[in-house]
Amino acid sequence: MDATLARARAGDEAAFRELTEPHRRELQVHCYRILGSLQDAEDLVQETLLAAWRGLAAFEGRASVRSWLYRIATNRCLNAIRDRGRRPRAVPPMVDPPEPTRRIEPLWLEPYPDLLLEGIPDRAPGPAARYEGRESIELAFVAGLMQLPPRQRAALVLRDVLGFHTAEIAETLETGEASVKGALQRARAALPRADREHAPRPSSAGERRLVARFADAVESGDVDAIVSLLTDDAVVTMPPQPLLYQGQDAIAAFMRQRAGLRDAPMRVVPTRANMQPAFGSYLLGRPYGLFVLTLTDDAITAITWFSEPSLFRHFGLPPTLPSGWHDA
Repeated sequence: MDATLARARAGDEAAFRELTEPHRRELQVHCYRILGSLQDAEDLVQETLLAAWRGLAAFEGRASVRSWLYRIATNRCLNAIRDRGRRPRAVPPMVDPPEPTRRIEPLWLEPYPDLLLEGIPDRAPGPAARYEGRESIELAFVAGLMQLPPRQRAALVLRDVLGFHTAEIAETLETGEASVKGALQRARAALPRADREHAPRPSSAGERRLVARFADAVESGDVDAIVSLLTDDAVVTMPPQPLLYQGQDAIAAFMRQRAGLRDAPMRVVPTRANMQPAFGSYLLGRPYGLFVLTLTDDAITAITWFSEPSLFRHFGLPPTLPSGWHDA
């Protein structure tokens, strides 16, 4: 390690990659948790590695390379959030949506492909961590993080997901340990733990059966069949749209209204996002949007719809479907 670091400081780019490449994937997930955006997370990892390369001479080696990279990445993310706040984004218009159950604050959130979770080193978090790996990437958890002030968000991820010590977090955020403890207390109060006792195991037989029934109902345009798979209090959201539809009646009315605006049936291709079942949907063979499903034992509790077709390439989804295609 010391020899590799010395070579990197001497300008050896291969040595620098040897030091940093093992951490790239987990840094991207870290940036995603703080930013809620896959595409922004990719950019911030590149910025982090560039800053690390430029600042390598100042790295004293008191902490591990991994901790040092997390410090850079966290602060780059906080800077990006601050800069983004100075340039408010407009929510794209939605054609004639039916009246929602309630209106919510726009949530700028993207799904994260399970494909990109592969190959991340299986590092046990520190004893201070409160969330296990699957829970800390699920869509509801990341959506909850997006509701927190940025520094609370960063403190909670560093402590409760990654298990960093309070002193390390204080150094990263350039604040005192008492301030970190206060931020953690407020963040934990605002982000209650989800009830995961009844969530099916990923890719289990029960999950596969429920997901297959959903796909069949979507492709046949059978709204009643879709609604029959929902819990009574299920929700449909469409980040960043400020609309939430809750309950079977409201969701059925919404789905029928949207189906009436389409001139062809949807086709779906299965994938996974945030360790949850998901589908890329196509209309007339072209990417239309992504569904991500949140499940209980035998029903769907939430459907989150993402309408950005540019996300498809990150999920290994085909850019188009041939005419007459059907996933057998």
